[in-house]
Amino acid sequence: MKHAILGLLDLAPMTGYDLKKNFDATVAHFWSADQSQIYRTLSGLVDGGLASVSVVEQSSKPNRNVHSITEQGRAALDDWLRSPLEQQPTREPFLARLFFAGRMGADRVSALLDERRAAAAAQLAALRALQQQESATSDLAARLRLATLDNGIAHTQSELDWLDELTATLAAAPITTPTLETAP
Repeated sequence: MKHAILGLLDLAPMTGYDLKKNFDATVAHFWSADQSQIYRTLSGLVDGGLASVSVVEQSSKPNRNVHSITEQGRAALDDWLRSPLEQQPTREPFLARLFFAGRMGADRVSALLDERRAAAAAQLAALRALQQQESATSDLAARLRLATLDNGIAHTQSELDWLDELTATLAAAPITTPTLETAP
């Protein structure tokens, strides 16, 4: 979270509210954050000297706290960008649920797959809408940001294809619900 916020602040100074809007519009397909996480992280960044905050007074609205990345923050961001990639453990609640869902019967499995398909289709539509807003550019940073969006679209489309294939496979074969045997 810290590095994602530093990266966004490196693009432009922002308020916490602006950061949340930018998260949702740019990196939400691979990194999620809620408003409270953003504000907590911003506070830590300011306390650690990685970001600064300035108050912009407004006459008819509350004052704005605009955060900027500091040189120390840019150095931390650069160190993170140069560091080796760490293998992150995969946690996918949907797959864990699917793994154990056989005990619930075919109707519940079908409903689970339908729920996931609807969520993936909505995510794909949102990502494609973001893609429509982006324009081709020769700027390396902008091209890389667009590439992450392309990756999110490819992964989501792949999941939809997999869900369709799984649904067809389950429909083609008789499904039984296993019973657990108890020891004497």
